[in-house]
Amino acid sequence: MATVTKTLGLLPRPTAQTGFWSWVTTVDHKRIGIMYLFAALFFFLVGGLEAFFIRLQLMQPDLSVVKASTFNALFTMHATTMIFMAVMPLLAAFMNFLLPLMIGARDVAFPRLNAFSYWNYLLGGLFLNTSWIFAFVKPGSVPDSGWFGYANLTSRQFSDGMGPDFWTLGLLMLGIGTLISGFNFLVTIVNMRAPGMTLMRMPIFVWTTLVTSVLVIFAFPAITVALFMLMFDRTFAANFFNVDSGGMVVFWQHLFWTFGHPEVYILILPAMGIVSEILPTFARKPLFGYSVMVFSSSLIGFMGFTVWSHHMFAVGMGPVVNTIFGLTTMAIAIPTGVKIFNWLATMWGGRVRFTTPMLFALGFIMCFTIGGLSGFMHALPPSNTQQTDTYFIVAHIHYVLIGGSIFAIFGGIYYWFPKMFGRLLSEKLGKWNFWITFIGFNTFAFPFHFLGLYGMPRRVYTYSAGYGWEFWNLVSTIGVFILTAGISLFLINVIATLRKPANAPADPWDARTIEWTIPSPPPVYNFAVVPQITARDHFWYEKYPDGEHGKAKKAKVPAKGGDHGIHMPGQSYMPALVALGIFVLGYGGLFSSVLVASSGFVLILLGVYGWAFEGDGGTVIEAGGEG
Repeated sequence: MATVTKTLGLLPRPTAQTGFWSWVTTVDHKRIGIMYLFAALFFFLVGGLEAFFIRLQLMQPDLSVVKASTFNALFTMHATTMIFMAVMPLLAAFMNFLLPLMIGARDVAFPRLNAFSYWNYLLGGLFLNTSWIFAFVKPGSVPDSGWFGYANLTSRQFSDGMGPDFWTLGLLMLGIGTLISGFNFLVTIVNMRAPGMTLMRMPIFVWTTLVTSVLVIFAFPAITVALFMLMFDRTFAANFFNVDSGGMVVFWQHLFWTFGHPEVYILILPAMGIVSEILPTFARKPLFGYSVMVFSSSLIGFMGFTVWSHHMFAVGMGPVVNTIFGLTTMAIAIPTGVKIFNWLATMWGGRVRFTTPMLFALGFIMCFTIGGLSGFMHALPPSNTQQTDTYFIVAHIHYVLIGGSIFAIFGGIYYWFPKMFGRLLSEKLGKWNFWITFIGFNTFAFPFHFLGLYGMPRRVYTYSAGYGWEFWNLVSTIGVFILTAGISLFLINVIATLRKPANAPADPWDARTIEWTIPSPPPVYNFAVVPQITARDHFWYEKYPDGEHGKAKKAKVPAKGGDHGIHMPGQSYMPALVALGIFVLGYGGLFSSVLVASSGFVLILLGVYGWAFEGDGGTVIEAGGEG
């Protein structure tokens, strides 16, 4: 095996603050990515606990583990938590940590806005989940109208409690941070790539982050407008969705699903990017059809805005509209199928190593394919109408988001954990983690197909014997117990590994991309010398100049400028303070308290003023030479 003869020199690490407040004030993209990771894992466990009680209630006919009202709250908060507080932020953790490292940058374009995005997410998630606490004092405080919040269900007539208000304000808080992150990542990718890193040399994960950022920027305004309209309906009787006063209930559905279906690709495209980074590394081959993968990702992003009404075939839009959206739904399966073909072709003829990250990537391909096939069935309006509001739809979304996104996320955690923490997770425990999780998930989710075909409706909290649903509900609940054991093994693996010394090598997997050229974990400045990118799989071609993993396609890059000091932005309390002000302002609006709302507004003003006038407070590290 060839070795690298030229390595980057290391700079003296600046004195870093330690302790709790150093994390509150950090603007380092790597620390923010780690905070996203652990906060999202916490909410993932919360959402999983909610799912656990749902399955206990449905394990057998006529059980009363929870009341009907509690069941409604559980399935609403389960979906809301998993989508907005677990899967999206877990993907954001990878984007935050890896994006600058993969493009040769020292941070994102707007470090303090990045910190503000995180604190908005964390406090928005906590705001939504405090509804469980208020439910002990005031029933109806927990959102219970479904994660889609259909307007007639969330009107004062049918939901007089604070549940829809918690849901509306919480999602608005979460949306602020997501939109800011979308702009931040987009600007970072466009403007901060290392010399020589053209668009067609970027890692696929960077490409999917770019497309996802564009999706966020165009999709989230739709739900933001819808949430404000719903808030005005409930607070000021604005009647946007009140049919008796000339409003339209279906208008909410169009606004929501204009966001809701691109949201599916916001959740799945970064997961596809993760898998596209793992497979070539462990197949020892460059990614098959790189250009096609780039264009298919872009096409999926564009077409994601053309299929929203397949969620509404049962509304009665008419045969022409249904036909158009049925055709677009079939068409979007083409670029998705191309990706699956390219992943399989990447492994074909390769020297595959079945590491834990590779196993999770393979599990992703299998589960996502199953979810995609059931999704393709929903493109046909007649079958879609029959499947609507049955457990067949539940099967589809779980195979796409859990079997898809979560499996890819687990693979990504095992793959990049040594880069994040300087420690390798146990491969033995990891493989047990994969197989138990894989078996548990399929035991849990595959029976939903049969339940849906047998006619079991979604969102029913109990059922009588004799419908043929008993067996498959029991199997599904058993699957939850197995899945819980698999997730527990993952947590044990993480906790045990974090207690070990940080002695992972910089490149434990013999990887391709440039984040593996620097120590694990990376220095605060990322790169001592900005890398000069000469090929798509740059690190492989540095290690194997003879093209052992494929013919090297090197090119000239602009001449490197002279060494200069590395400027690192200073830490700041202001992003967290502004987010805290929004958090307090939300409670003021929720309880119609002028005092609380004013307190929140004052915190926001203080934070914005401090942000504007506190100065940079950064440090300049003298650049070192190459060693």
